[in-house]
Amino acid sequence: MDIDVLQTFVEVAGAGGISPAASRLSLSKSVVSRRLARLEDELGLQLLSRTTRGAALTEAGATFMHYASRACAEIDLAREAIHPAGELCGRLRIAAPLSLGSTHFAPVIADMARRYPLLNIHTCYSDQVVDLIGEGYDCAIRLGYLQDSNLVARRIGPIHRTLVASPAYVEQAGSPENLEELHHHQALLQGTEAWHLRDGDANVTVRPQGRFKADNCNALLAATLAGLGIACLPTGLVRDHLDAGSLVPVLRKYPLPPAGAYVVRPPGQRTTRKVRVLTDLLTEYFDKAPPV
Repeated sequence: MDIDVLQTFVEVAGAGGISPAASRLSLSKSVVSRRLARLEDELGLQLLSRTTRGAALTEAGATFMHYASRACAEIDLAREAIHPAGELCGRLRIAAPLSLGSTHFAPVIADMARRYPLLNIHTCYSDQVVDLIGEGYDCAIRLGYLQDSNLVARRIGPIHRTLVASPAYVEQAGSPENLEELHHHQALLQGTEAWHLRDGDANVTVRPQGRFKADNCNALLAATLAGLGIACLPTGLVRDHLDAGSLVPVLRKYPLPPAGAYVVRPPGQRTTRKVRVLTDLLTEYFDKAPPV
């Protein structure tokens, strides 16, 4: 079975369609379609159900995807083993957060591409949690408090957060003095998340409410600057605004314990050197950069 055909199938399954996969692979749609047809003919099964919106895995395709992605990962390991030490090649697919992604992680990923010219790096920036195996990612950068999962995670650094509001909002609605007063304010949220704070030596969890929600911190920052309410945002995202006075901290006597930044990868396979190098570069960044 041709490894290029397998990798094409994994890419189409992850991208959700032939067109986006062809773009990622720098191939024509006709070449991608022929490879898929050849694979399905060889197996005697339909792996993908084509629709006007793209392509979805069939039951057989989902099962085959699990093994195909592992086989592609093993081929990557084999390629690494036969290349000279320090040389990376092949493809690295990364899922990175949109929040902090372009400002903090993108320069590190770009530096990795500069150091290793034989390596093809594809990064998807989104604050949505992706299925690493189902969508064919080698690894993901995730922020916050990791939920229990079977993913293999390595912490690369702390993420500090600050409760902030605009001066206009504070002038209009006041600044909460305690956690009880916080419930009377508009909170800007990504969903139904809880805020974890410190009250003296105790950990306290609050579930604020608000009418404005967005799926990434950049949008919440814009809403905070517009005076819509109080947000819990990464300090690295708001530091310049705090220095300029366009945002002010609130509830400073209730600090937020640092969350974490992690590189996570699928279980059940060895870590490729590409993922190890990325993890080391990101760890080095966190060691040297101002607190994020």
